[in-house]
Amino acid sequence: MHACMQYVVLAPWVLHGLRMVATKGWRELDVITYNAIFPSLLLRMIHNQIWITLSRFQNARSKHQIVDRSIEFEQVDRERNWDDQIIFNGLLLYVGFTFIPSSAQRLPMWRTDGAVMIALLHAGPVEFLYYWFHRALHHHFLYSRYHSHHHASIVTEPITSVIHPFAEHVVYYALFTIPMLTTVLTGRGSIIALLAYTTYLDFMNNMGHCNFELVPKWLFHAFPPLKYLMYTPSFHSLHHTQFRTNYSLFMPFYDYIYGTMDKSSDDLYESSLKGKEEAPDVVHLTHPTTLQSIYHLRLGFASLASRPYNSKWYMLIMWPISSVSMLLTWIYGSSFTVERNTLKKLKLQTWAIPRYNFQYGLKWEKEAINDLIEKAILEADQRGVRVLSLGLLNQAKELNGSGELYIEKHPKLRVRIVDGSSLAAAVVLKSIPAGTNEVLLAGNLSKVARAVAAALCQKGVQVIMTRKHEFKMLKGQMTEKAANYLVFSRNYTTKVWLVGDGLEHEEQKRAPKGARLIPYSQFPPKKIRNDCSYYTTPCMKIPETLQNMHSCENWLPRRVMSAWRAAGIVHALEGWDVHECGETVQDVEKTWSAAIRHGFLPVTQI
Repeated sequence: MHACMQYVVLAPWVLHGLRMVATKGWRELDVITYNAIFPSLLLRMIHNQIWITLSRFQNARSKHQIVDRSIEFEQVDRERNWDDQIIFNGLLLYVGFTFIPSSAQRLPMWRTDGAVMIALLHAGPVEFLYYWFHRALHHHFLYSRYHSHHHASIVTEPITSVIHPFAEHVVYYALFTIPMLTTVLTGRGSIIALLAYTTYLDFMNNMGHCNFELVPKWLFHAFPPLKYLMYTPSFHSLHHTQFRTNYSLFMPFYDYIYGTMDKSSDDLYESSLKGKEEAPDVVHLTHPTTLQSIYHLRLGFASLASRPYNSKWYMLIMWPISSVSMLLTWIYGSSFTVERNTLKKLKLQTWAIPRYNFQYGLKWEKEAINDLIEKAILEADQRGVRVLSLGLLNQAKELNGSGELYIEKHPKLRVRIVDGSSLAAAVVLKSIPAGTNEVLLAGNLSKVARAVAAALCQKGVQVIMTRKHEFKMLKGQMTEKAANYLVFSRNYTTKVWLVGDGLEHEEQKRAPKGARLIPYSQFPPKKIRNDCSYYTTPCMKIPETLQNMHSCENWLPRRVMSAWRAAGIVHALEGWDVHECGETVQDVEKTWSAAIRHGFLPVTQI
């Protein structure tokens, strides 16, 4: 889903419909028919989005996944404008309503004979003509010029079903119009029957491309002929992997007749329905941030998830859904799988705690959140996960002592808990320009900030602090030699600032022109200066071999991962059999070298 400005093309008809309601009233049946068009388009969008979310959720868990391959950003970009076909459908409906005879415009709400006629016309002419048109599209002449665009997605998502060149859309709508126009022009049409037929087309299209098997076996046992009248996701998935089999639209009947049925269809259906359990090696435990961030999750809007998170103005109109999601997070009592990736032989998953940033700051939520995190850790331990990294506020010192709480409660855990502080500190250190002699430390003093300050002081770089109580605390933790380079001062002329949570606006305003602000926290500082350079939060470019990356991690660019998340992967790749949580910080240089060796790369200023 993208900015909805293209829907403005439908505005004249919508406004015209509202005018008809105002002047004629709802009693005029043609007003009901005309004004049902735009709501039906919105329902189609919601229906399709539900399928996208359901498919991504199921494929992240992977039990009934059919094609176990990766999706990349290129596919998401190609399928970004999936709702264009809904706009095209709306234009056809409005124009068609204008030109059909006035007697046909007054549709009743329901007619049984019209619904039966639609079903028969679909099973006959529509399915038959589609089958042969589809086979023709696989001739090399038409395939290379048209249909290859659709088949570029070998691993399908529900909305892959409508990703076609415009010429194909025209033919498909011509086919699907046969039942609808026939019933309307013969006086047997009805509003509900037409909406039901459109919903059927969307449902079957989305189901056939969802890439997980969900059609139960008992359905075919209860009604054996259904095998020829309804395809399954695995049936159509074979068409995208084998290309020259299983051409039917929704009814495999014609594939059986003309001998194009893939011989492995039944076996793939059985194996996909049975499914397989996957035990991840590494789990990253995160959570949504703002209320709008639910749309940015991989399970939300695919196009938004494929870009760095940025609050959009048009998301504000969806505040009712955001509020409902917030209420559901209070009810839902478990983490859920957001993403699944692979790196070399490692299986990676991202799980999310159903809580938002503001909830982590509520005292009465502390116990409940810790219970959710603990439950996720124990589940990971039971499933044989090797490393679990704590992301965002799941490792807050005020919440659980940077994860130490769980180690104390469960000293026999086999899964290793990693807060990623050593790699995050290494990234900050490598971000400081070469030749820097002094830095200013501003913001709340965190575990990463302490590690960075200690490393800089040991190298002879002066670290200036502006908060006296934190200065005294940190100075007492350093060796005498290193402590000489830790200075308390109200001098804000330093050009390199290391900033964390709690950075006040007044402090930012005192930064000199051209200052570099390098975050050491999980969250980026609010940018209030145009004459300063803001670096991204600690992160690294991921290796080329890391697959199935088609969403951005919060505000980070594509194929860039937070240092805290990368740290868990490096921990597993190195086989380190220790926890990194609480006050423990691993050797910073050792962690950095390991990350580079495994293909993680520094990120230039963003």
